Amino acid sequence: MLNTAVEIAFVLIGAALALSLYRLLRGPDTTDRIVALDTLGINAIALLVLFGIDQASTAYFEAALLVALLGFVATVALCKFLLRGDIIE
Repeated sequence: MLNTAVEIAFVLIGAALALSLYRLLRGPDTTDRIVALDTLGINAIALLVLFGIDQASTAYFEAALLVALLGFVATVALCKFLLRGDIIE
């Protein structure tokens, strides 16, 4: 039962990754692209966690935590650059 749920989740998260990538490439505005990049990072985190559940390994959870931290910092830096034009004041 768990294996079937994991396989279905892989397909759905893969579709979410594809749709986020489409919005990243075709976004009409810069803010839409930043949101799509953040969503792409969240979907990558979900994929890593799901792969960790599938392989029964804790290393993927640590990698997901690192991706989450880097994604947060990147999103904040991009938004600050978009608002002020400079990252470091």
